[in-house]
Amino acid sequence: MKHLLNTLYVTTQGAYLSKEGETVCVYLDKELKLRVPIHTLSSIVCFGQVTSSPFLMGFCGERNVAISYLTESGRFLARVQGPVSGNVLLRRKQYRKADDPEESANLAQSMILGKIVNSRTVLMRTLRDNPSLSGTDEIESAVHRLAQIADKQKMRHSLDWARGAEGDAAKIYFSVFDHMIIAQKEDFYFRGRSRRPPTDNMNALLSFLYTLLTHDVASALEGVGLDPAVGFLHRDRPGRPSLALDMMEELRPVLADRLALTLVNRRQVHGKGFNTRESGAVMMDDVTRKEVLVAYQSRKRDEITHPFLNEKVSFGLVPHIQALLLARYLRGDLDAYPPFRWK
Repeated sequence: MKHLLNTLYVTTQGAYLSKEGETVCVYLDKELKLRVPIHTLSSIVCFGQVTSSPFLMGFCGERNVAISYLTESGRFLARVQGPVSGNVLLRRKQYRKADDPEESANLAQSMILGKIVNSRTVLMRTLRDNPSLSGTDEIESAVHRLAQIADKQKMRHSLDWARGAEGDAAKIYFSVFDHMIIAQKEDFYFRGRSRRPPTDNMNALLSFLYTLLTHDVASALEGVGLDPAVGFLHRDRPGRPSLALDMMEELRPVLADRLALTLVNRRQVHGKGFNTRESGAVMMDDVTRKEVLVAYQSRKRDEITHPFLNEKVSFGLVPHIQALLLARYLRGDLDAYPPFRWK
């Protein structure tokens, strides 16, 4: 399963991708810059003015390598993929459960529980690693309040209640997020989430990482035959990968938030790598974007012990494992969906 970790990110503006034999070739100004064997890739992500030949798109579709197109800032535009994998019976079960308010609430609560537990773990690890941190009392209070909300998630509630609890937990978590930024405070600070567009450096970094994670989760869901567009917590909306956003909730504190804090606190990214446009939107420059992509790929290679399987796996395989567990639950092989809980 190691090949599932390999994503080709193309960020150079004006690059052109084509097929040559069994390889993906990247050209710039008609000069070959990179050649990658197709069997080593799980997906390709193109940022900004990057184009692909029709033959490459067809080739990638045959080999189950999805190509995603994003703006330079990381906003999703389109996705090219091959035939839908899996069988129609699994998707029909997914659709039936999505149409059932009680079933949707149960699955939504499981994913929200994973998000709350992982958010709480991020806070506790910050306290453990930085005992003299400013705002310790506020973070400890947030840890306690998140534990209370998590306990209530173990009881069955309506879908509206679950969404309200998720909103409360997010508000508590992000209220102390700025305390976890301990370096470069003049360039990186957090006053609340701003999206579409992000209006400060930290939000720009978070939004970019969330986009990468959404791509990986959507690919994992498609890989087991599920429909990324039909979710349980996030409801249907044209063009929105609702199920991918559902599953991302439990993963982003670990795979995105923690990485963003590490990049800033270890000074791997700098304020000069972010630019503010006339509209107020903040974007990363090419050098910073590449630095973040390298760090994200490296993070995916870190090994952990999966809490449900009790086996050592790479972080990058967690979305694929969770997608498989969700498919097993929908088929009736598991009594409940086990959310990912980072320890």
